[in-house]
Amino acid sequence: MHLSNESLLVIILVGLVAGWLAGVVVRGSGFGLIGDVVIGWLGALIGHWLLPQLRIHLGTGIVAMIMNALIGAIVLLVIIRVLNGNGILYRRRWGRRW
Repeated sequence: MHLSNESLLVIILVGLVAGWLAGVVVRGSGFGLIGDVVIGWLGALIGHWLLPQLRIHLGTGIVAMIMNALIGAIVLLVIIRVLNGNGILYRRRWGRRW
């Protein structure tokens, strides 16, 4: 499989926008540039699997790709929040908080 520079740029852009939007919706702020891209990419994978299972088709184009990744990223962040709230995922704090 060959990815052109333009398609790689679109993938990064979709991941960034979807990750930032999901961070704003679930958390109230983004996760930084790299965190937003990673959350967006993982959300795109989850959305690509989940939405056809639910028989939901959003259409084609960049807006549909962003919406698909956004839905998957929100699902991912909600699952992480639920697991973290139950103490399953332990978040270690480094340093002191004032």
